[in-house]
Amino acid sequence: MPPRASSKRKSSTAPPLEEKNSPPAKKAKTKLDIKIEGLFDKYANKASGTIEPEGIVKLCSDLKVHYTDVRLLMLAWKVNAARQGYFTQVEWQEGLKALKVDTITKLKKALTELEKEVMQPPNFDDFYSFAFRFCLTEEKQRSVDIEGVCLLLQLVLGTTFPTQVDLFVEYLKVQQDYKVVNMDQWMNFLRFFIEISFPDLENYDCTEAWPLILDNFVEWMREKNR
Repeated sequence: MPPRASSKRKSSTAPPLEEKNSPPAKKAKTKLDIKIEGLFDKYANKASGTIEPEGIVKLCSDLKVHYTDVRLLMLAWKVNAARQGYFTQVEWQEGLKALKVDTITKLKKALTELEKEVMQPPNFDDFYSFAFRFCLTEEKQRSVDIEGVCLLLQLVLGTTFPTQVDLFVEYLKVQQDYKVVNMDQWMNFLRFFIEISFPDLENYDCTEAWPLILDNFVEWMREKNR
């Protein structure tokens, strides 16, 4: 008689199919996560699951800040908000977690520290460019109108460079050559305020790679000071 085949089967090391395809276990929410989520729900539109303009107004009221306060723009920068006047739950959750705040009282105190954080040189450049991008509210929009730029300059740079900003805004309002400003011009405004002596403008060299709008501003300033 031929030998019988062994009835033993080789054990498989592969995990069961259901185990292999099962989703990774979700991390348990921390107390901080839950409290931040509860705070989000206080301001969010229940239908959209997003903090919308009405919720922002309520948030400003509770924080006792005006909606045009630069610190609100700084908060938008901190949470990496993608859309002006709106905070998604992910933006809110991650931003407030980074700030380590879970109540309005704590958030109000954190705004002071956030202001100091933003003013640090590596952060300020990023915040300054964010402020411009945040004003691009339409799809494929690449520029901001002069009126909007004037308001933004006063909001973002008015405290740091009051004289420069006041005169530059005055120029922007009277000049007729530019209706809008793009990102490259916007970033050069900051460089101009940092690098160029004011009000004499002695170290300004129009042969360098400055945007024409700044050449025109310097010419306007020199005519004004004659």
